Amino acid sequence: MSDGSIDLNSDARAKVYATPLELLDPAQPELFRQDAHWALFERLRKEDPVHYTAEHEFGPYWSITKYNDIMTVDTNHEAFSSEGGITIANQDGGEGPLPMFIAMDPPKHDVQRKTVSPVVSPHNLAILEPLIRERAAKILDSLPIGEEFDWVDKVSMELTAMTLATLFDMPQEDRRKLTYWSDVVTAAPGQGLIDTIEQKMEIFVEYHAYFTKLWNDRVNAPPAGDLISMLAHGEATRDMSPREYFGNIVLLTVGGNDTTRNTISGSVLALNQNPDQYAKLRANPSLIPSMVSETIRWQTPLAHMRRIATRDFELGGKTIKKGDKVVMWYVSGNRDDEVIANPNAYIIDRERPRQHISFGFGIHRCVGNRLAELQLKIIWEEILARFPDIQVVSEPKRVYSSFVKGYESMKVVIPTRY
Repeated sequence: MSDGSIDLNSDARAKVYATPLELLDPAQPELFRQDAHWALFERLRKEDPVHYTAEHEFGPYWSITKYNDIMTVDTNHEAFSSEGGITIANQDGGEGPLPMFIAMDPPKHDVQRKTVSPVVSPHNLAILEPLIRERAAKILDSLPIGEEFDWVDKVSMELTAMTLATLFDMPQEDRRKLTYWSDVVTAAPGQGLIDTIEQKMEIFVEYHAYFTKLWNDRVNAPPAGDLISMLAHGEATRDMSPREYFGNIVLLTVGGNDTTRNTISGSVLALNQNPDQYAKLRANPSLIPSMVSETIRWQTPLAHMRRIATRDFELGGKTIKKGDKVVMWYVSGNRDDEVIANPNAYIIDRERPRQHISFGFGIHRCVGNRLAELQLKIIWEEILARFPDIQVVSEPKRVYSSFVKGYESMKVVIPTRY
């Protein structure tokens, strides 16, 4: 099986270095599906860290590939606006992009984010922890021993969908709707899940109707601690338009679903590809928090975020013009050897494991980052208490996307339990 360090010496590497620099285009979903993007980013970091792609289906764009340059863009929301969308893909439907607080600038961004942030406060996470642990235990205890099964479906999707359904206070029997809707949001037509944009819009109608009913239920009930009630009763959000409410639901669904589930799967894959690290973890379970941070860096569950330049800006000797699309490649920044030592290696006891940019920086830093870490910590505490080994038995099937860096399926076998 491949990982970043292996791919740097593969055929993909030779192909990348044979391509004229100006023709390099990182935003190719197929590269990510094949796990063949590493060499391209390696070359851009070395030779052209602020790189312009003149022709792309979503228009010309800049690629920012080095850690410190990404930090410069991510922490300067005045020069680099989030308005209009966060992915390289243009989110324009018939009415333009869906409004959501991650795709807003201050002051509106700040008040909307503040409305939902109590759901992931330290106090609320302490309340959620025993519930997440109970569910993780139940999921793991139901797994077959000695038989091949899909870890993504049986474990990663299950735990994250259960947690997200709790945050929305929606029925647990509907939790897999969240998984499905989250996948539809980021799916490209013709790649298995949806055939056309029209079909995507039809699914969105059903998705929107479901959450409109939840809003109506909560707005007519006393304020409570779930995300929908917070939005329905929050001073800054209770008068938002239906489109804006739906935009924020989409954000919370994808943010609370894709990222954590792909890192849970990524942790099993990374430990399989690095058996010395797996042995280290088994020998010393106190390394779990450090392993979790290292996995989040190594996996980088969202490969990029995009901004629009609000004015001309000099970066890396290049002039980014006002109105230009700027893509921060977190997946590349997390492999920058000028900032992170031996970045292609997976080392669960790194000196500074939290030094990564998978959650972004600045005002848009992931609001649910501590919840993501908590779910990963709990699942691994429960895994190590039950199973001496989880074996990945074939190359995982990766998502066709240059935004979500994740797994459709990953076949594993658990030989025995304690």
